[in-house]
Amino acid sequence: MSGAVATGATSRVPAPLLILAAAVLWGLLGILGKQAQAAGVGALEVAFWRAALGGGLFALHAALTRSPLPRGRDLLVTVGFGVVGVSVFYAAYQLAVQAGGASLASVLLYTAPAFVALLGWALLRERLGRREGVAVAGTLGGITLISLGGGQGVNVTAAALAFGLLSGLTYSLYYLYGKAYFDRYAPTALYAVALPVGALGLVPFVEWAPKTGAAWSSLGAMAVLSTYLAYLAYSAGLRRLPATRASVIASLEPVVAALLAAVLFAEQLSALALLGAALVIGAALILSVEKKTAHPAGE
Repeated sequence: MSGAVATGATSRVPAPLLILAAAVLWGLLGILGKQAQAAGVGALEVAFWRAALGGGLFALHAALTRSPLPRGRDLLVTVGFGVVGVSVFYAAYQLAVQAGGASLASVLLYTAPAFVALLGWALLRERLGRREGVAVAGTLGGITLISLGGGQGVNVTAAALAFGLLSGLTYSLYYLYGKAYFDRYAPTALYAVALPVGALGLVPFVEWAPKTGAAWSSLGAMAVLSTYLAYLAYSAGLRRLPATRASVIASLEPVVAALLAAVLFAEQLSALALLGAALVIGAALILSVEKKTAHPAGE
């Protein structure tokens, strides 16, 4: 597949539909991960295969489009991003799914914009204004309500919250990394390096399990649909749509995850926890509109 063919194919699809497709595909992450875990694959092995298979697809894409890979200092930074933004993030998200459920993990992932605001203030000296303060407070309030509310099939434990918040923190690094490098290199080329590095970083911690056809189907779908195609759809839509509008559409991701988790796994957040989830997602929307930044180009 050449870059021209990919661009031509996506240019015929309305940009909002591409963003919506990415949100739905990302919403499948927890569902597919939980299915793979139910088939006997450990959470860390699920994270490994997502990074390894997804990285292989990005590497093939970069090779076919002859996209230059990062070199020198940029390569070292990308390797570091692969360890933290892939190894730790992918592992934390799947461990959050294992500990608390797919719907809870997806909602806690959306604490990422609050972490972006705090890290931007602490590391980049970006202004933390009134709106950012309100959004961060709303995020904290939402987490508190989720902790108190719980729900059917949802395990709000210390481990679930810790892994969910860790996934939000490490996901927020996509913004900081992307701000520095996504305009300098093709993002597919950066992922062609970062994802394989992330997979290697997980190898020492994986307990390998025999896998059934159902397990491989879930792992493959996660790599193809929720990693490779989701990113391509989002990036193609973002080229023709303002970042603020794209962020609003992409915020449907935890809604999709919660609905699918309710149907497939009987997960259901309580009314209080749903209010908390609404606060977290609302805070993410406030920060997206205020900052006018894109949703990180990949989960």
